[in-house]
Amino acid sequence: MSTRYPFTAVVGMDDLRLALLLNAVSPAVGGVLVRGEKGTAKSTAVRALAELLPVVPVVAGCRFSCDPASPDPGCPDGPHEAGPGAERPARMVELPVGASEDRLVGSLDIEKALAEGVKAFEPGLLADAHRGILYVDEVNLLHDHLIDLLLDAAAMGFSHVEREGVSVRHAARFLLVGTMNPEEGELRPQLLDRFGLTVEVAASRDPEQRVEVVRRRLAFEDDPAAFAARWAGEEAALRGRIVAARALLPQVVLGDAELLQIAATCAAFEVDGMRADIVMARTATALAAWAGRTEVTSEDVRQAALLALPHRRRRSPFDAPGLDEDKLDETLEQFKGEDPEPDPEPDGPDDGGPGDGGPGDGGPGGGGPDGGGIPPQGDGPAPEDVPAPEEALVPEPAPQKAEAGAGSGERAAVKAAEPFRTKVLSVPGLGEGAAGRRSRARTEHGRTTGSVRPRGALTKLHLAATVQAAAPHQKARGRTGRGLVVRRDDLRQATREGREGNLVLFAVDASGSMAARQRMSAVKGAVLSLLLDAYQRRDKVGLVTFRGRDAEVALPPTSSVDAAAARLEQLPTGGRTPLSAGLLKAHDVLRVERLRDPSRRPLLVVVTDGRATGGRAAGDPVALAARAARLHAAEGTASVVVDCETGPVRLGLAGQLARELGGTAVTLDELRADSIAGLVRDVQAGQAGHAAQATRRAA
Repeated sequence: MSTRYPFTAVVGMDDLRLALLLNAVSPAVGGVLVRGEKGTAKSTAVRALAELLPVVPVVAGCRFSCDPASPDPGCPDGPHEAGPGAERPARMVELPVGASEDRLVGSLDIEKALAEGVKAFEPGLLADAHRGILYVDEVNLLHDHLIDLLLDAAAMGFSHVEREGVSVRHAARFLLVGTMNPEEGELRPQLLDRFGLTVEVAASRDPEQRVEVVRRRLAFEDDPAAFAARWAGEEAALRGRIVAARALLPQVVLGDAELLQIAATCAAFEVDGMRADIVMARTATALAAWAGRTEVTSEDVRQAALLALPHRRRRSPFDAPGLDEDKLDETLEQFKGEDPEPDPEPDGPDDGGPGDGGPGDGGPGGGGPDGGGIPPQGDGPAPEDVPAPEEALVPEPAPQKAEAGAGSGERAAVKAAEPFRTKVLSVPGLGEGAAGRRSRARTEHGRTTGSVRPRGALTKLHLAATVQAAAPHQKARGRTGRGLVVRRDDLRQATREGREGNLVLFAVDASGSMAARQRMSAVKGAVLSLLLDAYQRRDKVGLVTFRGRDAEVALPPTSSVDAAAARLEQLPTGGRTPLSAGLLKAHDVLRVERLRDPSRRPLLVVVTDGRATGGRAAGDPVALAARAARLHAAEGTASVVVDCETGPVRLGLAGQLARELGGTAVTLDELRADSIAGLVRDVQAGQAGHAAQATRRAA
């Protein structure tokens, strides 16, 4: 068994360590979501927590970890009689992003169930994680159908496995811990709300602290066992403090004044539902127990709000999670009780208990629990102090001298207009890409459309087709009783049709002809609306911009719609219109993505007025743009041109471009969901009608 990095050896990250320890004290808090940039030891800290958890009493031989004091009466391995049982270490089960549904919930042997009536069940990861930790690294990349199963198990506390009328149920109560890099996309709101606490982590900008991180990591890699032995004392002390806090937890009193502060805070930040109030109450109680106190204070409430509310406050998908601490302090002060007892001083009790200097007694940074096993360390920078990636990538827009014939120089970026609900743009045909909500596709979930012979393990039985295949052979197989004699060759897998997510690549014209302030604001608002639609439909997005003499990939294809919105917001305009360069750059991006993920079908969205006035390539700009467009049409890329031309006199150049692409053109007004019917039909019909013509032209 490999040696894990000690929890007490983790440098900095006080909020993360505190959130994990609070869940160790009170699993009812509901888990932790850890958000942060890559390489910040998120996974290291989470994996180290498992070594601190107390042992778990279980029924000997039970695959579902039933508690011997109160065994589950519906356990598939039961019934169990109450008894002393056995003990085992707490488990931390990792759910891979690419796991199958059967691997998560378990699987039934359908053949035995049909032919013999035997429920031969193989437990999945949810059964393994019962009474332990279920850890999902890169949880934001988890497929939607797995998220649905996690939501059901987290809400009900048990897992159901259903296969054509055969049902198995077992308990599944676990501590859900997830880590994610926001650059790769956000979580669905339903799953986001299931995490009790959330913390933001970032690498320290303090050179001394960074040196200490490297020193400890190198020492661990040189000799893991020796490094762990050096921290064994601190680990044992921290483990003992967790046990003591768990024992104290039932005695902690949450007073009416603090409960009113919790309710007022949740109302002030307009969080949805009542889960936030409950999580805050449990977190504040755990903070008091961790500090060795039996009464919750206002400071506990404040710390609980900083951990439980940032991901729950009402916001648009493009806003970063966070909490206004000034507003929080005002709300707590406004609803502060008149009774001064207990004294809510952040320094903790005067009796020198284990709460002195502990994480629960400090401010938002937490702080290491002196005497509790974690050595004090310097505070790293707050996430808001870390420069955003786009600040280094996008230069400060500055006035430039106009290019010859360009009509205008570079102009500063303008804000996007208010986003709106757009018409659904989809890719024609039937795909087989990642599950999503945009285009038709063969998926594991959806309506049943037929049946096939299973190539591997049977997962979705088509019962009628199986019976139909087995029926003609019953006499030859010597059937005498009422049961149906079913063999492996009779089984049929159901084929289903659902929706897939696509790669939506935006090619945005940022030239001088688009630079009118009001016009560009409307264009950005339209693209932002399409990005919002892509976020809701679980697409990957990419952004190509073109202006001046060339085009650039402002954002490579990613699941982070937030990053695309940030790049769009800071996009300056001005210069010529190298339309052909933009289309060729988009072609290069799509070519590479086809190699990386061939099952994900692309949708090209070109946002332009259709003008082509220059670029690095020699020749007629209009002819070059037409040739570049025909490259996309020849490969069958579904495309839409958002026509940004305005004014009483229109040249119709965007419509010509759409015909060359084999797609369709829509105006900004037509893009709105409440303005035109049949846009999806037009996209698909235009794609089918022009593809052959474009292929002949390219040849």
